[in-house]
Amino acid sequence: MKILVVDDHALIREALKQLLQQLCENLIVFEAANCADAFRLASQHPDLGLILLDLQLPDRSGFDALAECRNTRPGVPIVVLSASEDRQDVMRALDGGAMGFIPKTHDSKVMLNALRVVLTGGVYLPAEIMNSTTDNSRTTSIAAVHEGAGSISPAEIGLTERQADVLALLIQGKPNKLICRELDLAEGTVKIHVTAILRALGVANRTQAVIAVGRLGIKLDLAFKHKQ
Repeated sequence: MKILVVDDHALIREALKQLLQQLCENLIVFEAANCADAFRLASQHPDLGLILLDLQLPDRSGFDALAECRNTRPGVPIVVLSASEDRQDVMRALDGGAMGFIPKTHDSKVMLNALRVVLTGGVYLPAEIMNSTTDNSRTTSIAAVHEGAGSISPAEIGLTERQADVLALLIQGKPNKLICRELDLAEGTVKIHVTAILRALGVANRTQAVIAVGRLGIKLDLAFKHKQ
């Protein structure tokens, strides 16, 4: 597996490099101190398995970098690792297509567990953010039923296989047109699926859907096969 760490502090990059070795064997970690280096490395290594991105970068906004990475490497999960614990930053990162947001104040065990969640197709958010931003009664009741039960499947909340495919792409931050292209569906059909997904999760928009997926522990197969 190849992981790209984008942070302008050399000590943080070195600490992360040592920590990440615990994720798996034969891990290769690339380091970038700015956006220019990050884009160059991402171009040279199209088989990246994960990008860890700081929001405070010297040559460009981390949110701009997130948007460009999302557009040029739509299949690579991106996790924001930031000193910020501001709710607006978390929500903006999710809106930009991040698969996780890890405050740098988290200890190494939490960080590793969070990265494992993302690498298995989940979404990670700080518990305090999830608890404070998802208060819809239906979502809360579903979470209560499955509390302590581990991950649940899309079918358990009433989603079809195709809707699960759409949700898998939706939480990557992909717009409807790109979902249409990847699943070979009409835009109207995708809109119908998105509406059904939001209703099943008991949420009003895509950002809340991402939070609900992380909170409920819904596991999605991101390597889905196109279905008829």
